[in-house]
Amino acid sequence: MKRKFMVLSSIVTTVLASITAVSGVILSNKLMYIKLKDPALVLEREKKARRFDEEWFNQCHKQELLIQSPNGYSIKGIFLQPLQTNNIIIICHGVTENKMNSVKYARMYERLGFNTVVYDHRRHGESGGKTTSYGYYEKMDLGKIVIHVRELVGENAIIGIHGESMGAATTLLYAGSDEDQAKFYISDSAFSDFRQLLYLIVKNSISVDLKFAVHLTDLFMRMRDGYWIKNVLPKKTIKKIDKPVLFIHNIHDTFIPYTMTEEMFELKNEPKMLRLFEKGEHSQGFNEMPLEYEDTVREFLTRFVPEALVIEEDID
Repeated sequence: MKRKFMVLSSIVTTVLASITAVSGVILSNKLMYIKLKDPALVLEREKKARRFDEEWFNQCHKQELLIQSPNGYSIKGIFLQPLQTNNIIIICHGVTENKMNSVKYARMYERLGFNTVVYDHRRHGESGGKTTSYGYYEKMDLGKIVIHVRELVGENAIIGIHGESMGAATTLLYAGSDEDQAKFYISDSAFSDFRQLLYLIVKNSISVDLKFAVHLTDLFMRMRDGYWIKNVLPKKTIKKIDKPVLFIHNIHDTFIPYTMTEEMFELKNEPKMLRLFEKGEHSQGFNEMPLEYEDTVREFLTRFVPEALVIEEDID
């Protein structure tokens, strides 16, 4: 009887361990290999919404960028140069999107006196990289892009970074790092805590206990992709940021709660500015209220980076 009990116990333990392992693989796969939007469909969506000005894009002087990531792959981007200036804004797109989604901001920044760099995050668009890490590895790529852009336009370049969603989290993680070399930052719809985002992603999609699932996924992310979820916490970097930050969020965001942005705004020391839009869902402030959005960015630059609003002489 004792032997049968031990055998049964061993079988149960093995089955539970197998279920745990399979659950961990499934959950970490959902994050690491999150389904991306078809680039052709993204471009078509932007054209249909009249956010992608194809005639302007085709005529705009541009430079293709191919930058080597410190993580061992190539990052593909485009340096859009409608102006003779060394004011540069780097746009970081959200998860599942690509650089063509970022082009919508280029005309706004042209009016504000900036050229624009748009690029694909790792594993997105035309960039390399096997997994999505929600800002952990992406912040290192962003640092490399800033260095490359500064080499192109000179040490006196005024460089700002504008990110939305995961791109905003990446922006804040970079801004709070020792590698920070930008002049200002704009964070649109960032999450403050990756663990909370993980709760949102797996909620109602699995049958196991949510807290157990998060801890399990954390372990598998560490084993499979080399980082802990606790290392992707923008709110922990906020107090390290001494540059101006504009925080933007939509109150009706059902993917990332606007309270996460409010939390980070409260944690950030001056200089800072907050704008919550009443219309639109996740990262839809610019799409729904473009004039108000541009006015917000202009006010931020006027208050905290006035020198960036002056179009400078030919960078050559």
